[in-house]
Amino acid sequence: MNVVPPALARLISDFSRLPGIGRKTATRLALHLLRRPPLESQGLARSLNELHQLITLCSVCFAFSEQDPCEICRNPGRDDGLVCVVEEPADLMAIEKTSSFKGKYHILHGVLSPMDGIGPQELKIGLLLERVRRHQVGEVLIATSSTVPGEATAAYLIRYLQEHSQARITRLAYGIPMGMDIKYADELTLARAIETRQEQKL
Repeated sequence: MNVVPPALARLISDFSRLPGIGRKTATRLALHLLRRPPLESQGLARSLNELHQLITLCSVCFAFSEQDPCEICRNPGRDDGLVCVVEEPADLMAIEKTSSFKGKYHILHGVLSPMDGIGPQELKIGLLLERVRRHQVGEVLIATSSTVPGEATAAYLIRYLQEHSQARITRLAYGIPMGMDIKYADELTLARAIETRQEQKL
């Protein structure tokens, strides 16, 4: 006999597909929502529905935004000549929390991973070079994570930009432990890494 109602079982199954959510956590979340007033669940459903209706990619930096260009790209107080390259939108959010970076961003939406079929063409690397040339960017700060794929992507970007542009290339300096995803670093560590960035040459 199935003691879990089908509607509840479907929600548990949906939650368990999310990264980092196991079956027990999914069950706990689903039961929590079931115990709450219906309006809370309706609000959550509305927010989920609006994700794909209202949010798009900024055509300049490829951040998630409800406007195009995004707020950062439209901000005249940000330095157009300084572009920070990150892997994912979550990395941009982490750096913005430090209030230490006054330039703009370029989001790759991934890292190089030949085993998974992800090469330069699958990322926003060509568009980065186009942007550097068009806007005469003076410095490109590479802020990929210090994981093996992140370091490989950084090395590729350094070589690629050195060959095809005149921009100064910098990399996050000390403060980010090896093997750590940038999105999990605390604000002070990220701020120190930004402030002590160094030019890179291969």
